[in-house]
Amino acid sequence: MKHDQDISVLRAQSAEYLHPKTALAIWIVLILGLGSCMGIFFGPGAWFQGLVKPTWNPPGWVFGPAWTLLYVLMAISVWKVRRNTRVSETERSRAMRFFWLQLLLNLAWTPIFFGLHQPAWAFVEICLLWLAALSTALAFGKISAASGYLLIPYLAWLSFALVLNGTIWLLNS
Repeated sequence: MKHDQDISVLRAQSAEYLHPKTALAIWIVLILGLGSCMGIFFGPGAWFQGLVKPTWNPPGWVFGPAWTLLYVLMAISVWKVRRNTRVSETERSRAMRFFWLQLLLNLAWTPIFFGLHQPAWAFVEICLLWLAALSTALAFGKISAASGYLLIPYLAWLSFALVLNGTIWLLNS
C-alpha cells in the first residue's frame, strides 16, 4: 500500500515538472491527433455529397485548416489551465471535467453525422457539445482569462456548425 502511494506521488511530481514546451506539444498532438482520426475514419464520403446543402455551406477544403487551428487553440487553452497553480486543484479538476466532456462530445459528432448518417442525432449532440464547450470556456476563463478567450473561435465555429447541421437536417428530412 505504501509503495502504491509513493508511486502516485512520484507520478504527480513528474507531471508537474514536465517541461512546459513538452507538455504543450503533448496536448497539441493528443487533441489534434484525436480530431484528425475522427476525420480520417469518418470522412464525408458519397452519402454527404448526395445531401442537399445550403448555399452558404463552406467548401470542403475549409474544414481541415479550421479544425487544425481550433484544436491547437484548444490545446493551448487546456495547457494554460493545467499549468496555472494559483487556483485550487479542485477548481482545475472541475474545469478539466468540462473540458473532457466537450472533447468527448466533439469527437462523437463526426461518427454520428458521417458514420451513422444521422443529421438529427448529430444536431442534438452538437447542441450538447455547444453547452459543454461554453461551460468549458467559462470554467477556463475563471482560471486563466486567456484560456477562456482562446476558446471563443471554437464557440463561434460550433455555433456556425450547429446552424449548418440543423439546416442540412431540415433540408434532407
